[in-house]
Amino acid sequence: MPYITMFHCSLARIKRASFFVLLLASGAVQAAGAACPDHYLDGRPPEIRNPKLGAAARELCYSEFGVMHSGVTRTALWSAEHLAPDQLEAAQGLDRDNAFHPESRLPRGQRAELSDYARSGFDRGHLAPNGDMPDRRAQRESFSLANMVPQDRDHNRHIWAPIEGAVRKMAKKEGSLYVITGPAFLGSNLRKVGNVIVPSHLYKVVYSPRQKAAAAWFVENRADAPIQVIPVAELERIIGIELLPSLSRQQKERMLALPKIRQRKSRN
Repeated sequence: MPYITMFHCSLARIKRASFFVLLLASGAVQAAGAACPDHYLDGRPPEIRNPKLGAAARELCYSEFGVMHSGVTRTALWSAEHLAPDQLEAAQGLDRDNAFHPESRLPRGQRAELSDYARSGFDRGHLAPNGDMPDRRAQRESFSLANMVPQDRDHNRHIWAPIEGAVRKMAKKEGSLYVITGPAFLGSNLRKVGNVIVPSHLYKVVYSPRQKAAAAWFVENRADAPIQVIPVAELERIIGIELLPSLSRQQKERMLALPKIRQRKSRN
């Protein structure tokens, strides 16, 4: 059976803080290429640099996004999208159907179930957002639990929803964006809901082909957490995954100007 251990990593932009990044136990999956390359910049999926992060990982392809799922955390390690204005225009006309469901392509012992989230106090938080999905098929796919993480409810509504909205506006302006969204499992006191590990942080990477630049939002998974904007290269060091492998280090250090997020206050 796989097991979880921790290793130390540091985040320079957080003063005097140290974290322990989650390692997933022995064995590694490193795909030579994406099974669904259209969702990734230059057709290249993220590359897991720490082999232990690949334990019980498998790629899942959907019509509008691609996922690398971990059977250890029972969440995705990332979800990737290639956003275009016509896709988002189509998505605006669809009602949300909330058809949450376990992912039938995954073994029962490695996937999240609806019962894991029941009465947990956490939202089933989308990685690839339902609001990006242009048709009923894609909308239903986005409600797979393989595309979810346990997310603080206030965080989901008052921090993450505005970030998702900002990305959609940006995609319409830029004409095209590559977006990678995922969890980070940092700290020595990780929690579970049922059998699903709760991420300590969430991130969203945005790359603009027009500007040839990228940046990432990185936010702790709690209410009223401060929103950080960091270079992709720094985020890659934190999580142990090369998120945009077709870019040079210099390109990943160059900061794309992301929209400033006005955080709505949570209601207690």
